[in-house]
Amino acid sequence: MKISKTLSGKMKDYPPFYQAVWKACAQIPKGQVRTYGWIAKKIGKPQAARAVGQALGRNPFAPAVPCHRVVGANGALTGYSAAGGVAKKRRMLLKEGALVR
Repeated sequence: MKISKTLSGKMKDYPPFYQAVWKACAQIPKGQVRTYGWIAKKIGKPQAARAVGQALGRNPFAPAVPCHRVVGANGALTGYSAAGGVAKKRRMLLKEGALVR
């Protein structure tokens, strides 16, 4: 998924690291998942998986930036700050056709 110009413009109010994380997250196809580490590597910060999690926890652009598609290194559904938490994350992924544990 490509970030719209409007959304990209709104992101400019946030730190560059957050912008990079959110833009990488937006590239995760519907029905698929990636890890925090994958995003960290994608943005050139391979040691920053925890910081990626923090940036996604502050994502004001969901669902356009689909942070529910990001899972832990072992594939476990972890942290989802939106109302409904991990249970909601699971439902959203299943609705998209993703295989979840």
